[in-house]
Amino acid sequence: MEFKNAFSDAADRFMRYVRIDTQADPFSSSSPSTEKQKDLSRLLHNELKEAGIEAEMDEFGYVYAWIPSNSETTGPRIFFCAHVDTAPDCSGTDVKPLLHQNYQGQEIILPDDQSIKITTTEFPHLESKIGEDLITASGLTLLGADDKAGVCAIMEAALFVHKHPELKHHGISILFTTDEEIGHGVDHVNVSKVRADFGFTLDGGEIGSLEDETFSADACTIFIKGVSTHPGYAKGKMENAIKIASQIIDHLPKDHLSPETTEGNQGFVHPTRVSGQLESAEIDFIIRDFKTSLLDQHFLKIEQTCKEVIQHYPGSSFTMVRKVQYRNMKEILVDRPEITQLAEKAIAESNIPLKKGQIRGGTDGSRLSFMGLPCPNLFAGEHGIHSKKEWVSVQDMKKAAEVIVRIISA
Repeated sequence: MEFKNAFSDAADRFMRYVRIDTQADPFSSSSPSTEKQKDLSRLLHNELKEAGIEAEMDEFGYVYAWIPSNSETTGPRIFFCAHVDTAPDCSGTDVKPLLHQNYQGQEIILPDDQSIKITTTEFPHLESKIGEDLITASGLTLLGADDKAGVCAIMEAALFVHKHPELKHHGISILFTTDEEIGHGVDHVNVSKVRADFGFTLDGGEIGSLEDETFSADACTIFIKGVSTHPGYAKGKMENAIKIASQIIDHLPKDHLSPETTEGNQGFVHPTRVSGQLESAEIDFIIRDFKTSLLDQHFLKIEQTCKEVIQHYPGSSFTMVRKVQYRNMKEILVDRPEITQLAEKAIAESNIPLKKGQIRGGTDGSRLSFMGLPCPNLFAGEHGIHSKKEWVSVQDMKKAAEVIVRIISA
């Protein structure tokens, strides 16, 4: 199969998608957390339908699509997944994508905030992008390559396959999700609608990367009850819940078990939000490790820290609530080596060096793997994610689309 002139709409398609604000809201109780995510979902649904591909959008903003087998042989049905939402960490409103054609290694200064510069020092991968076409935002927002680069690659591959019936393949399914960035990406996925045996998320960075291992993840919230009195007559009586919360955070390990001091296989505990008043306070934590068994130890470390602090406040107390978020997909994929082998073969056939790795985070594939849909993660070319320095190579997105087509035609 010749791909030299394939996926020619990738740049325009991607820039069309990122202009749509789809930022998720971690404090919303609705699903999706923001209605504006459905704006992109509707566009994707319409583009698929207009191309003649069977597609459906549900009330949660999920888009399901299916391309039937045209092969005389039997084989696995494979799905491809990406999420439409962008991270709450950085504004996604009024994204202005900029195309930098034939990049030559220069420092990229973003015009709407010239203090923001994308450099090879901060992003060494730029050195391998000489001659390629890069897309950035303008300096006021994130770009949205996470994960609209994955959405774009899947759409380009799907439309290519649909336009080339001579390419024989087994059944293909597509799943676009909402709210992945706030941990709710597959809360409402209908597994029976996916109609697949296994699949791949397109939510990775460097070209050639393939990841079949993620963190296992829990969340916990500490509820602190202090003692409230009038501050003018508080001596020996007041126990300020805000100060108790501050001391708990201050007593956490400073040289290990935190995001800023760990790497590789090391896990961490991480306070993500503090709120409170004199009488009560709350601390939200995330707990991460590649070994699920170690999550218990990390939870106990937080609990021990709380006990050490609270013993100095005899009138106060605390409670903790723990919640499972997702588990390391490796626990499922270790028994399905043929899935990652299929991707490795497609990457090799695309003349890309394989970069096998692990994710210090999670993807929709983490939970999908435990829902009966084993699902490693493939590159989409996104870099500098969740920041105003986000960028993507058009050529990387095209290569991601090529890998998809090679996987389904293998």
